[in-house]
Amino acid sequence: MRRVRPAGAPARRGTGRHRAVALVAALALLAACNRGFQTAKFHTSEALFAASLEEFGKRHWENAGKGFERLTLDLPSRDPLLPLAYWYLAQTYDRREEHLIAAQNFQRLAEVFPEDSLADDALFAAGWQYSKMWTTPEVDPQYALLAQSTWRGLLSTYPETALRDTLGKTMLALDDRLARKDYQTGLHYLRRNAYDSAIIYFKDVMKTYPATGHARLSGIRLLESYRAIRYQDEARELCESLRKSYPRDPEVATACALPPPR
Repeated sequence: MRRVRPAGAPARRGTGRHRAVALVAALALLAACNRGFQTAKFHTSEALFAASLEEFGKRHWENAGKGFERLTLDLPSRDPLLPLAYWYLAQTYDRREEHLIAAQNFQRLAEVFPEDSLADDALFAAGWQYSKMWTTPEVDPQYALLAQSTWRGLLSTYPETALRDTLGKTMLALDDRLARKDYQTGLHYLRRNAYDSAIIYFKDVMKTYPATGHARLSGIRLLESYRAIRYQDEARELCESLRKSYPRDPEVATACALPPPR
């Protein structure tokens, strides 16, 4: 007796064959991808570098990274292509948002080739990669601090760098983010009448980030904290300092003009 397929049931004829065809197609595609960029097929470093650079231009970051990494392993230390290989390798990691590895490769370039024209650019880029890893104020700012340390090292090692002006603005912007984080923490304690803790944070902002706008705000909040616990001498000395630092600031003038609490 002929079996009748229930209505709506999928046809089974050819299913195994279709799966086999799909599997073969997938394997063929994988093989084609694997054949697409093989570093071993380039017989000279120059050819591999040119091919890797072409892949980079096409935004094929994985392929470009494979090529440049191969070059960093194979090229002799005095080959002029080696610093460039490190530079582009780091760039490929940046494009893939692997910022820590990118930073490490930029720093490697500067450490191994301190006299190369790319060395100061590499240190700037390394710091920038670290700064990208500090995304929100709530996160531990270890990478922001590492970025600042890297940039200070750049200024110390290459005081005549053409990046000085750009670097100054970049460092100040990151300083302001760090200052804002500590200022907000100080406010948190001030609002809860935890004055001793608030004082620590406000004083630290003023000392560590004096060029930022949050240093001025921290000074005003520090004055509030001193007055709240009747530290009159400290409040008076702080006002003298604030008036010197911000002689035309209306908020400072208003805060310091208030009579001390009784």
